[in-house]
Amino acid sequence: MTGFASGRGAHEGRGWSWELRSVNGRGLELRLRLPDWIEGLEAGLRELLGKTLVRGNVTLSLRMQAGEETGRLTLNEAQLERVLSAMASVEARAMERGLSLAPARPGDILAQRGVLEPESEAGTAPAGTAVLRDALLADAENLIADHDRMRAAEGAVLETVLNGHLDEIARLTDAARDAAEARRPEAESAFRAALERVMSNAEGADAARVAQELALLAVKADVTEEIDRLRAHVTAARELLAQGSPIGRKLDFLAQEFNREANTLCSKAQSAPLTGIGLELKAMIEQMREQVQNVE
Repeated sequence: MTGFASGRGAHEGRGWSWELRSVNGRGLELRLRLPDWIEGLEAGLRELLGKTLVRGNVTLSLRMQAGEETGRLTLNEAQLERVLSAMASVEARAMERGLSLAPARPGDILAQRGVLEPESEAGTAPAGTAVLRDALLADAENLIADHDRMRAAEGAVLETVLNGHLDEIARLTDAARDAAEARRPEAESAFRAALERVMSNAEGADAARVAQELALLAVKADVTEEIDRLRAHVTAARELLAQGSPIGRKLDFLAQEFNREANTLCSKAQSAPLTGIGLELKAMIEQMREQVQNVE
């Protein structure tokens, strides 16, 4: 199901803003748009999101703001040395193979990760990001809680919609039972006529084989099992809805079973009223199945 939450926070002169969105999905897919210089943040956020989300395409964005910082950048000497050493190694390897590389420009070097870092109020680069990471993770818990409240509200509405679909499927199933009973005299008369035609032309045929084929025809015209299974599926779906999440995949499978029984009912109908009810069932089941895709 869909959800949205946003928020802002700050800690020790650093500010940030969050945006969390989720849309329907068959599985769980997390897309995190985060600053890459805060160590351990992505792993922590994935763990938090995984505790409450089971299905959906989820996008979490974090934008860091300067807050009360000076906004200046400082050179990380240690990282610069590592980058220069790596570049020298690449150039040496290239020369061994007779390759000539274009000279690196200062801008290329400064663009490497970690060479330039934000300068703190004290005028030095932050020594570590563990404290900031912990503050962000604590704030993210509130963001995720807001997101879950929105999804819970949508889920309550969706539960009402799905129960309405199940009510209609149950009504149509009862109507199919009544239509099957109403067609019984006509079906029996047609069956007797067919039996007389078969028996009048069955000279020399195996009597046991003829009886077997006729019995098979009678079974193929009987929709009692389909109606019983449709009723059982309605009961099972109601129990799942009362159970609560995560039930999306189970409901999706159950919707497929609903559709299977409705298809068989139509193929066995042999009467216009029962066929019409079967088609209505298929349409309602399809509507329910579309909504089930929104359930976690």
